[in-house]
Amino acid sequence: MAKYFDVHPDNPQQRIISNVTDRIRSGALVAYPTDSCFALGCQLGNREGMDRIRSIRNLDERHHFTLVCQDFAQLGQFVHIDKDVFRAVKAATPGSYTFILPATKEVPRRLLHPKKKTVGVRIPDHVITQALLADLGEPLLSSTLLLPGEDEPMTQGWEIKEQLDHVVDVVVDSGDCGTEPTTVIDFSGGEAEIVRRGAGDTARFE
Repeated sequence: MAKYFDVHPDNPQQRIISNVTDRIRSGALVAYPTDSCFALGCQLGNREGMDRIRSIRNLDERHHFTLVCQDFAQLGQFVHIDKDVFRAVKAATPGSYTFILPATKEVPRRLLHPKKKTVGVRIPDHVITQALLADLGEPLLSSTLLLPGEDEPMTQGWEIKEQLDHVVDVVVDSGDCGTEPTTVIDFSGGEAEIVRRGAGDTARFE
């Protein structure tokens, strides 16, 4: 049964945030809000957590998981970014964008796209996500909470708790966070390729 935490959207209670991150370090799979929609997340080295996300979402091995990072310095530990791409990504963060980039050796092989050796990264502009990341001290391995057969991600914490009670360990709720996933930009080839149009404005990448 999932543990439900109701967090203040503007001033998250540190006691609750620390409780959640302690559970993440202990192997918990968490449903949490971001600046685009709810996501499923676990610790970077949590192999079982990754498998559980694949199972819940019915994902294959080609799916790009996302490393949700606190800031640009942390993001730079996990992906290779050349000068031109650096400027483009820096200008769009924090925000509702996921960038696909060549991964560094800091990223476990099982998280990489099997052929491209790339990984998705993002820096969210969301108070709760940032509080979790600051307390955790490392990225969250994440994927949009979009269930198989559904057109839109889940948006209400209580519904997530009700529907996924036996497949996630923690639900963090801070109110409605929208239904539109991030815009995904693939920079792995050196130039911007828009893979998915979502919450982030694509004009700067076209």
